Amino acid sequence: MRVHLELYASLMKHLPPEALRHRLTVEVGPGTTAHALLERYQVPFEQAHLVLRNGIFLHQEERDQALLEHGDVVAVWPPVAGG
Repeated sequence: MRVHLELYASLMKHLPPEALRHRLTVEVGPGTTAHALLERYQVPFEQAHLVLRNGIFLHQEERDQALLEHGDVVAVWPPVAGG
């Protein structure tokens, strides 16, 4: 099945060259979770601060439990500091 991974800000460096801007469409197997997808692209979990699946926030425990489905979009942002 195909899902879309979107990495933003400093996390974009983990995307392969074939990614279009901040988005990559990938084939994954049944039973794939958000964390498994992030592991595949070596995104450190501690840097995956905000993780959304189809626009809905995934809490830490949900990132290993919620199984991805065909067409899902997983969008990830690192921690941000500002002032």
